[in-house]
Amino acid sequence: ARRSLASPVVSGVLCPCGSPRAAGAAPVPGAEGGSGSGSASSCGRSLCEASEQDRRLRALFQKLDVNRDGALCIHDLAVGLGRLGLHRTELDLLKIVKAGDKDLDGQLDFEEFVHYLQDHEKKLRLVFKSLDKKNDGRIDAQEIVQSLRDLGVKISEQQAEKILKSMDKNGTMTIDWNEWRDYHLLHPVENIPEIILYWKHSTIFDVGENLTVPDEFTVEERQTGMWWRHLVAGGGAGAVSRTCTAPLDRLKVLMQVHASRSNNMCIIGGFTQMIREGGPRSLWRGNGINVLKIAPESAIKFMAYEQIKRFIGTDQEMLRIHERLLAGSLAGAIAQSSIYPMEVLKTRMALRKTGQYSGMLDCAKNILSKEGMAAFYKGYIPNMLGIIPYAGIDLAVYETLKNAWLQRYAVNSADPGVFVLLACGTISSTCGQLASYPLALVRTRMQAQASVEGAPEVTMRGLFKHILKTEGAFGLYRGLAPNFMKVIPAVSISYVVYENLKMTLGVQSR
Repeated sequence: ARRSLASPVVSGVLCPCGSPRAAGAAPVPGAEGGSGSGSASSCGRSLCEASEQDRRLRALFQKLDVNRDGALCIHDLAVGLGRLGLHRTELDLLKIVKAGDKDLDGQLDFEEFVHYLQDHEKKLRLVFKSLDKKNDGRIDAQEIVQSLRDLGVKISEQQAEKILKSMDKNGTMTIDWNEWRDYHLLHPVENIPEIILYWKHSTIFDVGENLTVPDEFTVEERQTGMWWRHLVAGGGAGAVSRTCTAPLDRLKVLMQVHASRSNNMCIIGGFTQMIREGGPRSLWRGNGINVLKIAPESAIKFMAYEQIKRFIGTDQEMLRIHERLLAGSLAGAIAQSSIYPMEVLKTRMALRKTGQYSGMLDCAKNILSKEGMAAFYKGYIPNMLGIIPYAGIDLAVYETLKNAWLQRYAVNSADPGVFVLLACGTISSTCGQLASYPLALVRTRMQAQASVEGAPEVTMRGLFKHILKTEGAFGLYRGLAPNFMKVIPAVSISYVVYENLKMTLGVQSR
């Protein structure tokens, strides 16, 4: 059996509750980390002194620092952990260094090592809490079977007992917090399934622009077919959400194209003008094609994302943030390139006058005969350029908010609750839209060129210069008000519909 790091080292650094233990302080009898939280009642906070923890952590660091250069490289970890009875693969050690290496010098100094241990332990506690179904501070075979079943993996109780035996030090066939932490603390855990399940983002939130980085799905979700149910639920939610907020979306397009200093459109005036010109039904012009493009765009993006992940060559189930941004942006570019003619059609249908076209096909035929195939790719360049700031900022803000919540509030579960999830998604999507909005406005004006009589042919650069010269920087944000007005209702509607469709499709909500 593999020796645990706990007895000689880690148990000397941390109390059973997970907080630092003072020198010579014995563990509190019966204290179990599964239910402790580092409070005074579980370990006696007066005994837990920061200076003593620092001394013990430095002792562990020095034991691992084989060449005494004040930093841990992969070789140091391999030899040092080997001396402590822990044998890790080179890949595992590389993951540990990458996870903690903040200055990207390929090794861990003392501060990086401590930060890695603290961050890693917090993640381990979340997983332990989620596995501890009985909330008794111990994990048994039945709880492992149930937890894996929730993730779509079916194993026998005998297989679960084998998993237990690898971590169980005292032969009780249960694992307490100490055994769990000591076994995993210096072993990389890349994939925390509970966090993935609770923090779905792009499949839930649809604010009219499908430029977000696709969600990660666990191996179990892919093997059991749950991934396509999530995508179908997300597509259905997007269709309902876009239909409900279509009047605001059409008003945004009209303001982007027609509003100027001389033609200052307001929200009430814009709605009045649309109803007067074409009646209440005209508020939904362009919505049909906007809904139709959800399915092909989502499917192409998901397939492209999975293929790009393979090309990146990562052997991890979950990508790191910068890899997700790269793969997601490329997948978004491929999907947008494939369905871009539908984007142009959507803009033209939203801008059409009553009786101008009999439908989508008539609009497409008209554009093809009068302007040629190239018209279906007008505004393509600003659209592609807008993917990176939108996807990048949306992902960065969402991950930042998620990690901040997990660090500060996640004590017993990684489940943020509906309100926190909606708030994080709304804020990140809004920031992404704000960053890419000038490019979206220029794209829409270029798509609409031929629908404005006598409009000269312009380039992206020329249009930017013209807007800045005639309207100033404010001109690049025409239509922003109705765009932001639809964010909260769009997110709320898509979430409610998504949850209901998940239940209908048999996707278990945790």
